[in-house]
Amino acid sequence: MLTPNLLTLYVENIEVSTIFYQKLLDKPPVATFPNYVSFEFENGLYLSLWSRNAKDFVSDGTGHRFELSFMVEDSKSVISIYERWREDSVHIEQHPKEAIFGMTFVATDPDGHRIRVCIPDS
Repeated sequence: MLTPNLLTLYVENIEVSTIFYQKLLDKPPVATFPNYVSFEFENGLYLSLWSRNAKDFVSDGTGHRFELSFMVEDSKSVISIYERWREDSVHIEQHPKEAIFGMTFVATDPDGHRIRVCIPDS
């Protein structure tokens, strides 16, 4: 059985995106190459950034049809992260609101990838 353990975001500027995610995640990448970096989470999931300008990069797709989501324990944590990211000048696409599943907000990275913070829908 296959278990997903790697998410890859295609980025325009690897240096800008690496700095953005390093600050957002408060950790350095675990692997760094000229056109590719990877961050590891405690649960074994990896987030990688791959430069669209790499000579071996091939993709016909365009657009941002992906959302990286972080579930946190409560609404207070959602608001706390929102406030910290705003102070760090992270672009906020959707300010905190009560959605059908609970409190949430959405930010975007330098390439427009959506990053959602929400509470579990329990």
